[in-house]
Amino acid sequence: MNLYELTEQYDEVMSLLYDNETDEQTILDTLESIDGEIEDKADNYAKIIKNMLGEAEAVKREKDRLQARQQALENRAKWLKDTLQANLEFIGKTKFKTALFSFSISQNGGKQPLAITENIEEIPGKYLIAQKPVPNKDAIRELLQSREVEWAKLEPYGTHLNIR
Repeated sequence: MNLYELTEQYDEVMSLLYDNETDEQTILDTLESIDGEIEDKADNYAKIIKNMLGEAEAVKREKDRLQARQQALENRAKWLKDTLQANLEFIGKTKFKTALFSFSISQNGGKQPLAITENIEEIPGKYLIAQKPVPNKDAIRELLQSREVEWAKLEPYGTHLNIR
């Protein structure tokens, strides 16, 4: 078998390896059909393995780069949205439509924000979750509905900007 035929056969193996729909048995059968000494086959396996690992590393670097880019874009969009919301709130324009979008500033829903104002050690045990001390915020919110305490208070709801 000449070098050209060997190269062609290993190129076929490479294309099978990169085709996610090709099952492993087909790849093994193709590899076994290639003539040659075990040492030559091992060298070619190693070349394929090194090539695939190198490409996998390049994909990982690109994935990391794209994730960093995604995070930067999300952060910039959030900053821009927060800036728009602050300006709209400052001028008192909380709901309007344009030809392209509808804008409204609404109260946040869900549970009312809670701030623990004292050291966690001062919170009574029944309001702590058994673990590394963590306040049981649901129980504290319920307590604050009926009375005030020195170590916690309910804060006002925040706002958010809707763009549809």
